[in-house]
Amino acid sequence: MVVQYNVLPATGYIRLPQIIGNPKANPPIPAIIPVSKSTWWSGVKSGRYPKPCKLGPRTTAWRVEAIRALIEQGPEQ
Repeated sequence: MVVQYNVLPATGYIRLPQIIGNPKANPPIPAIIPVSKSTWWSGVKSGRYPKPCKLGPRTTAWRVEAIRALIEQGPEQ
């Protein structure tokens, strides 16, 4: 998987559409980790993907550092 690190901020949080992409957005958001929403949440539940942080009652995000670590870890065998 080729990931452009310049699309990720150095620190902070990113939301799910920034991780899995959103082709319907204007402009389209490219996927950093190309999986479906249900696959992502299943992976979070199983521990394959990092746990989210609740920033508010309806706002969930992930730490950029956790997403970078996931990318550097590479695909599981």
